[in-house]
Amino acid sequence: MASIVVVEDDVDIATLVAHKLRGAGHEVSVEHDGQAGLAAVREVRPDVVVLDWMMPRMNGIEVCEAVRADPALAGVRVILLTAKAQEGDLEQAFAVGADDYVQKPFSTRELSARVAAVLARRG
Repeated sequence: MASIVVVEDDVDIATLVAHKLRGAGHEVSVEHDGQAGLAAVREVRPDVVVLDWMMPRMNGIEVCEAVRADPALAGVRVILLTAKAQEGDLEQAFAVGADDYVQKPFSTRELSARVAAVLARRG
């Protein structure tokens, strides 16, 4: 199906997300901090990045900005997965180029559906 990079510093959440997305037929790789995640995105050039906001070394907003600034990554879709839930947080996420935003705590079914939706919109 699709190539997905999950960037999440909470190992349990990363494992859960990766398991659910692999179960849906996707090829998934996982990184646990923003710098490693950005490096993986540049190497893999995935269809989708599921990106935590609050992480060490680079936060999700910085990673999203770097992805959007790189013309070679123009087709990569970004879904922020975060506990940040204020209206201003949502506005900031979309302002830097996020394609979607899922708030923690989250349903893995909803996340899988949102991944499918951003994949359907590409092109």
